Amino acid sequence: MIYNIRKIFTILSVMVLGGVLVYNCEPEPDSLGEQLFLNGAAEGAESSYDLIAYNIKKNDTIRTDAFKLLNLISSSSTSSTAVLGAFDENQFGKQKASYFTQVRLANYNPDFGTNAVVDSVVLVLKPSYRIDSLIATTTDENYVYQDGGIDANGNIGTNIDAKKVVSTYPITKFGRTKKKLTLEVHEVKEFMNGYNDHVYSDKNFDTYNTLLGSKEIKGGNVSAVVITKDSDNSQITPSSAPGIRIQLSPTLFQSKILDKKGQPELSDVSNFIRHFKGLKVSVAEDDGYLFQFAPNDMELIMYYKNDLAVAGASPKRPQTKYEFAVKSSNMHSAYYEYNRIGAAVEAYANPNSVTGDDRLFAQGMGGNSIGIKFKKEEIDRLKEKFQDEKAAIISAKIRIYTDELAWANPYPKPNAQDFTIVQGNKKIVNGQLKETTEFTTDFTSLGAAFISVRAYNTDKNPAYYEFTVTRSLKDIVESADTYKEYKDKYFKIDLAQFLPNSSGTIAGYNYTSRAFSMGRTVFVGSDASSDKKIKLLVTYGTKK
Repeated sequence: MIYNIRKIFTILSVMVLGGVLVYNCEPEPDSLGEQLFLNGAAEGAESSYDLIAYNIKKNDTIRTDAFKLLNLISSSSTSSTAVLGAFDENQFGKQKASYFTQVRLANYNPDFGTNAVVDSVVLVLKPSYRIDSLIATTTDENYVYQDGGIDANGNIGTNIDAKKVVSTYPITKFGRTKKKLTLEVHEVKEFMNGYNDHVYSDKNFDTYNTLLGSKEIKGGNVSAVVITKDSDNSQITPSSAPGIRIQLSPTLFQSKILDKKGQPELSDVSNFIRHFKGLKVSVAEDDGYLFQFAPNDMELIMYYKNDLAVAGASPKRPQTKYEFAVKSSNMHSAYYEYNRIGAAVEAYANPNSVTGDDRLFAQGMGGNSIGIKFKKEEIDRLKEKFQDEKAAIISAKIRIYTDELAWANPYPKPNAQDFTIVQGNKKIVNGQLKETTEFTTDFTSLGAAFISVRAYNTDKNPAYYEFTVTRSLKDIVESADTYKEYKDKYFKIDLAQFLPNSSGTIAGYNYTSRAFSMGRTVFVGSDASSDKKIKLLVTYGTKK
């Protein structure tokens, strides 16, 4: 199929000089040439070319401190994400995720009153859940709410006739979703450093052996509770997202908090985070599923009673609620454990970046990235076509398939938005040769409107994906660059998403969700024996 390049220039002239507004019903731009091709304004021939695709090993380690988990480049409190759980399967092996957080007082030198005693302490985690998949709603019309405070008449422990509504939703999970999972909480023994310090996912802060509390996530679900008064239908408890409530040991908080009233340990933040160093949340099991939750929505609440003087009578003891600060002002980190022994990924422990790997094991949270390079002989073929046949590249895409045997399972396949692609290179930085990454030239030339990847058949086996690299390829083929000038360039693909800044636009090429991306998938790489091997698809036309 051949197109006439003068016809394209004529069309462009009409668009520009005639002021014609063109609207694309599928606004996924990558280059002007491809838009014309997709909209039927030009015809082109498509050819495929081999690529060098290989695993980029990350040593199962990634930065997972507050900056990465809480997305501090964004002003949105909903942007924080961390992962808990455990998942073990035969392709990637075992992955287990725990979470650490410092604890701070809401105010320092607090006055808890006279004879203060802890009633209970609860840690609340709010996981991601499927809001469109309500499992059940239960209503108790005869519920009696016990208010532990003091009313206008000086009465304590007032009973209030109320209605209690419990709504249950499935947690968004990755793994064996029907497996049992038990959360456990321990006190941290080791100082966790400061809020701005870098922490990596292989750092397991030392903890005390005593279990502070545990909670089985029943059925992998989470519930929201709303309590309203019968008298006026006003809401007693504030609305909040469904949460997992873990009861913690009152004894620890009595000795660490209430019994330290007026002492240096509670006088300022520096003393306090060395006195009460933090909490670790983990799971008891080694296999089940992974799930995400929002650290900025965590709550740590202590309920206690103290003496309240009453004229001419014995003191009364109302219940008081005290909420600790466990959100964005604290040091946070994630700890990831891996056991790859016996897993298929171990066969690619030494990636082959020269001729490529047959299978590609992409995984978030410190797992492998995918590296892709153009082959010299294929670039030479394209340069020859460009120079000798006056061919013009209309579009270029990298097509990659999931492995229909290795990844034949019920786990969700990634969608288009679950990938990032950047340009890697080796450059002289401050006099030294260093590995660098940046946005692809396709992205930088088209900006925020650019859609880098399209997904196909994600509900089938295999699925496949196409990454647009038109401008990146044209920059090499249509230039005088020699192999020496592009041999170190490569694309790096991750199972992650680019993160937004406070204005909602992409913050930068290195701001991604890889630190907490639960996804994993096996793809077909440079396997010469497979018709699903990774390939470069180039659509081009030549002048008559």
